[in-house]
Amino acid sequence: MLLRVRAITWLAEAINGYELVDPNGRDLPRFAAGAHIDLQLSNGLVRQFSLCNDPAERRRYCIAVLRDPQSRGGSWHLHDTVRAGDLVEVSMPRNSFPLAAAAEHHLLLAGGIGIAPIMAMIATLRTRQADFSVHYCTRAPERTAFRDELFLLTAEGRVRLHHDGGDPARGLDIAALLREPRAGTHLYYCGPEGMMAAAKAAAAGWPPDTVHCEYFTPSPEMRRQAADRPFRVRLAKSGGVYEVPVGESIIGVLREHGLRVSTSCELGYCGACLTRYTAGEPDHRDQVLEEDGRQRYVMICCARSKTPVLELDL
Repeated sequence: MLLRVRAITWLAEAINGYELVDPNGRDLPRFAAGAHIDLQLSNGLVRQFSLCNDPAERRRYCIAVLRDPQSRGGSWHLHDTVRAGDLVEVSMPRNSFPLAAAAEHHLLLAGGIGIAPIMAMIATLRTRQADFSVHYCTRAPERTAFRDELFLLTAEGRVRLHHDGGDPARGLDIAALLREPRAGTHLYYCGPEGMMAAAKAAAAGWPPDTVHCEYFTPSPEMRRQAADRPFRVRLAKSGGVYEVPVGESIIGVLREHGLRVSTSCELGYCGACLTRYTAGEPDHRDQVLEEDGRQRYVMICCARSKTPVLELDL
């Protein structure tokens, strides 16, 4: 879809909000809380951003973008180049971080820009009059997006803000918060690497189907796994065979040989690079595929191979 940037708003220090609309005023495709879209940027990058507005709204998509000094170029480009009135190419919404219908209580944990998908969840849960609580962790009040929108919920005690001044030891005690899971409670968490690691460790004893998360940077485990032994990838339809060295991805190798491959996050979270495999045994490293899906498909942005050759249906 080609959408127009109707407005750019300041949400907090280094965080802008972008409102995207159809140029002709038409309704946009529906989405559910936790969904994200891909933006095709004019510098050639494709980047994934969570939708943060109420899914009941049909005339706009809203995203929140942190100008990250460690960005691979996507957030800098949006902050420095994109202006209100510009047209941007946007994918259909996809969702790998949905709310669980069976939950009796929803415990939402956000860190920094990880509040974006949580905001859409809050809107949906309020509409449903569902039971939920939110813990929102940031460095300081001036780094806290959506403070005005969350003011009433904060006053009611349903949203709790935690500012650590850059020292996680002074912030939310995630281990204590998640130590004893309450029956019927589902946990959702999204945030920076340190928070994600702490939440994952603290929730290790929770029933697996009650824990939901979305990453926006590679986890340390994923980076360690990337430095593995080399293998070959064989393309069943075109017949090409290519070596995938240590430290390189299947996608990177295919691109080096002139093949066009659809991707978005390139972290194993969005599902854009889902590919059927026909031989070999993948070493799956994504956060999307269920066990039955892994018998037929692989996410080629992050997967390796347990066998010397992995054959793809390409």
